[in-house]
Amino acid sequence: MEVALPVPMKVAAALCCAGAITLALYLYHVLWVAPERLRAALRAQGIAGPRPSFPYGNRAQMRHAAADAKAAAAAAPPLQRGGGSSIVHDYRPALFPHYEKWRKDYGPVFTYSIGNMVFLHASRADVVRDLGLCVSPLDLGKSSYMKVTHRPLFGDGILKSSGDAWAYQRRLIAPHFFPDKVRAMVGHMVASAAALVDSWDGRISSNGGGLLELKVDDDLRAYSADVISRTCFGSSYVRGKEIFGMIRELQRMVSKPPNLLAEMTGLTSLPNRANRAAWRLNRQVRSLVLDVVREQSGDDRNLLTAMLRSAAAEDFIVDSCKNIYFAGYETTAVTAAWCLMLLALHPEWQARVRHEVRHACAAAPPGCLASSLHKMKTLAMVIQETLRLYPAGSVVSRQALRGGGVTLGGVRVPAGVNIYVPVSTVHLDTALWGADAQEFDPGRFSGAQQPPPHAYLPFGAGARTCLGQTFAMAELKVLLALVISRFEFSLSPDYVHSPALRLIVEPEHGVRLVLRRVVQPR
Repeated sequence: MEVALPVPMKVAAALCCAGAITLALYLYHVLWVAPERLRAALRAQGIAGPRPSFPYGNRAQMRHAAADAKAAAAAAPPLQRGGGSSIVHDYRPALFPHYEKWRKDYGPVFTYSIGNMVFLHASRADVVRDLGLCVSPLDLGKSSYMKVTHRPLFGDGILKSSGDAWAYQRRLIAPHFFPDKVRAMVGHMVASAAALVDSWDGRISSNGGGLLELKVDDDLRAYSADVISRTCFGSSYVRGKEIFGMIRELQRMVSKPPNLLAEMTGLTSLPNRANRAAWRLNRQVRSLVLDVVREQSGDDRNLLTAMLRSAAAEDFIVDSCKNIYFAGYETTAVTAAWCLMLLALHPEWQARVRHEVRHACAAAPPGCLASSLHKMKTLAMVIQETLRLYPAGSVVSRQALRGGGVTLGGVRVPAGVNIYVPVSTVHLDTALWGADAQEFDPGRFSGAQQPPPHAYLPFGAGARTCLGQTFAMAELKVLLALVISRFEFSLSPDYVHSPALRLIVEPEHGVRLVLRRVVQPR
């Protein structure tokens, strides 16, 4: 015998059923119908790619490719040790095996999906060129993928914002990295680099004055942290280094694989252990940053207090601190490590740079390294070649913003599509760089062989080119000039070459060098 439900309960049940159906239809539209329209628009132009599945797109194929690459590496000979011709600079098969497979299957321009996010992967020269020429912040913005996962580290700072918000931040920050401002910061760089080389020299003395073997990565990070802390926090740089230590911990948290459900839905408020830890660190970082900036509110000789005076927005200052940390600290330290590794592998270039540094500084008063940096052309070429082989950013990522999309290399990219340009693939393209593209040759950056702009992307492309590249080049020149003028170095037999992706491409096991003092000419 059926029990008749009261009318109000029937209405409630019907509403629940209708709500469930509506929610299901909405999710189906968001997770499949809308991205399928974007994929169809690309397929209509001949852009192919791996077949996605509901609801995670091509995520499973990416995991399988990574597992296959790991298995192949396990079955291969031991990791490259010590240096010499055994070191291979092309790390793409190990770090991006899915891209390598899909590029072979579908060509230099293809589409794939992660969840409901549609990507256009493009390494074709005309597409990369047009992306660099697109300067309107309303046409192309930063890719929204990973924005949720990376939010604890970047907030709404310039590295992740788009459109008018990005343009506003760039107008405020850019003047602080003009060449005259960078020249004023070189003194901080010299003081920090001198402390580093003096510490290495002291360790050689305590070791009997002979050879010193050491892992340089932590010392390079300490140098970079010291420079950026003095720049950002002025006389409170010691507390600044404490802040950057906390931000580095945030980086470790967000370097893990993304929560795809959070990326698709935008939900980040679940109070799980990882989120609670990130929230706690964020609160500590915010409190410390604002305390230091307020204490120095009358002194605009450091970067953050000067920006506070121009912007007067606390969230802007905290997010800028995080973004400057990532762009100006971690990437510079890692690039310095790769540069020392390559110079250790190539003593002939090490000797050329040492000769240049001596010559450039010979006519300058002691301690006036700033006035000599522009003379160090060979050193600049070495840094540029290092950034070609080991760019800190693995991709240049953009997202089409306008309703009508944007045209790149003849491809009409619909609004909402994420555009990924693989920097390492462009940098190793033999059509752009020659048959020896995988070899270390700083001479390719000599005046007669400058590459086309779209072929070289270590600092990004177009309107979003890194604001701090002049600062970073000066910081690297100062450090390397002082190290090379004081020491000869080679790779330790225990060095293991294994690039790893942790937001940026860095040496998984660090860089181990063997140092000896340079015999100074009489």
